[in-house]
Amino acid sequence: PLQIKQEPEPLQIKQEQEEPEHQQFKEEEKQLCISQDEEHLVLKQETDDILMMPSKKVFSCGTCGKSFSQRYSLTYHMKTHRSEKVFSCGACGKSFTDKKSLNFHMRIHTSEKPFSCEICGKSLSHKKSLTAHMRIHTDEKPFCCVTCGKSFSRKHILNVHMRTHSGEKPFSCVACGKCFSRKDTLNVHMRFHTGEKSFSCGTCGNSFTLKHTLNDHMKIHIDQKSFSCGTCGKSFRLKMYLVNHMKIHTGEKPFSCVSCGKSFLLKMHLLNHMTIHVGEKPFSCGTCGKSFINKGHLNVHMRIHTGEKPFSCGTCGKSFTLKQTLDHHMKIHTDQKHPERSGSR
Repeated sequence: PLQIKQEPEPLQIKQEQEEPEHQQFKEEEKQLCISQDEEHLVLKQETDDILMMPSKKVFSCGTCGKSFSQRYSLTYHMKTHRSEKVFSCGACGKSFTDKKSLNFHMRIHTSEKPFSCEICGKSLSHKKSLTAHMRIHTDEKPFCCVTCGKSFSRKHILNVHMRTHSGEKPFSCVACGKCFSRKDTLNVHMRFHTGEKSFSCGTCGNSFTLKHTLNDHMKIHIDQKSFSCGTCGKSFRLKMYLVNHMKIHTGEKPFSCVSCGKSFLLKMHLLNHMTIHVGEKPFSCGTCGKSFINKGHLNVHMRIHTGEKPFSCGTCGKSFTLKQTLDHHMKIHTDQKHPERSGSR
């Protein structure tokens, strides 16, 4: 019999031909979606890791090796190594490496203090100064010494404190080579070389190198003796004088001579004594050349040349070179007031 060959319908052929391509497209689309989901998951994980990780300091200074997490921080830091200071103060001539530092400096001349404490009303020039000031009210001391555990309100105070453990003394005197752990201590020391005496007494005009020395001096004029001995009642202007005085009652002589074993109440007495053993007389008179073992003896000797007689009698006005001479003289007036004392001798 005649067999008729059946041909697939056109639509069926199209479906059979397109089905593999369609399946492949679906598979690729599915893989793409999975790939995108995985990419988002990985990206999220990396972001979370970055947020959780401490910031890495990737920008390093080629001069000192210090590292920074931001490029601008390194750029700002690099200015500290430049010798060029192009921003100058029109008031005092001081120069700075950047304009920001100059602007901060200008507040010294303008007395501008834009940052105020809400608790006590004190005004400060810089915001960081206000932040540090606030710790006085909160008693916050966030900077702790890892060696002894002592805490401080400011980081720079901790840095200075750390030198007590390390023995570091980075500030040297160009005149004598003596080293100091603090710059302000060096500045005070330099006044002894320059002879600068910035603190003057408004009563007598005497000038002093240190402010606390002026404060101690002022007590002479007001005759304030706030520190009293509990044993004998004697009073002193300074606490250190009282402390030294108390050794008289206790018999304490903590400073001993290594050569002869003799002990002294004060360290300066020991130092004066030591010159006997070495035969040293470092203090010489510029007029006659005579030498003395200590400066006090030289000062007394100089009165011979100057004619100075700083000790005056309040009764007759006679003046004397030495205090002990005045004390001896005063007995004359005492005997005149009480003749029975002279007659009983």
